[in-house]
Amino acid sequence: MSAGKEARYLTFALTKGRLAKKTLELFEQIGITCEEMKDPDSRKLIFVNEDLKLRFFLAKGPDVPTYVEYGAADIGVVGRDTILEEQRDLHEVLDLGFGACRMCVCGPESARAYLRGPGLIRVATKYPNIAKDYFYNQKNQTVEIIKLNGSIELAPIVGLSEVIVDIVETGSTLRENGLSVLEEVCPISARVVVNQVSMRMENERIMKLLTDLNRAVEAKEA
Repeated sequence: MSAGKEARYLTFALTKGRLAKKTLELFEQIGITCEEMKDPDSRKLIFVNEDLKLRFFLAKGPDVPTYVEYGAADIGVVGRDTILEEQRDLHEVLDLGFGACRMCVCGPESARAYLRGPGLIRVATKYPNIAKDYFYNQKNQTVEIIKLNGSIELAPIVGLSEVIVDIVETGSTLRENGLSVLEEVCPISARVVVNQVSMRMENERIMKLLTDLNRAVEAKEA
């Protein structure tokens, strides 16, 4: 990734927390480092690698696709759940493989009958767009979506909903509360997204980055 004198900065929006840490570890494998980001006491908002003309900033997951769509970031790394829920206009270009989990319909075993029946059921979720797409477009089942922000598992236990749509990693929280996975909606993992204009204007630099990242991902999986 040689940066010629005409090169502008490429800006990355990384999801705060584990995804950012894993992303930076992967970047280091392809020779992209940002020492400033390793300082736990830093109060900076923008981190720069001057040699490679790269800038990085951290954002909450749901904000990353917004930054990328509007061009405030050229490239973002975010969970596929967030991409599907936010429905932003951008390119999803690479599966990084980490942060793997599943988006699922969950509930007590007795709720399986509701998922097969014609009756209206209530679905509690943090992901109303994903839930609507799954039930309306894939299952052709009419449901009432109830948006929640906290512990989704509580909803069927207290009778707010028959089922929930939520991310499942190990399933231990479900089992501890008498719930189980009833249907799988889609697999989830960390993805690279690219601004549409950036993909055209900086195609050579971005495609080289994606090629290097893809090689690093494949090497880890081998």
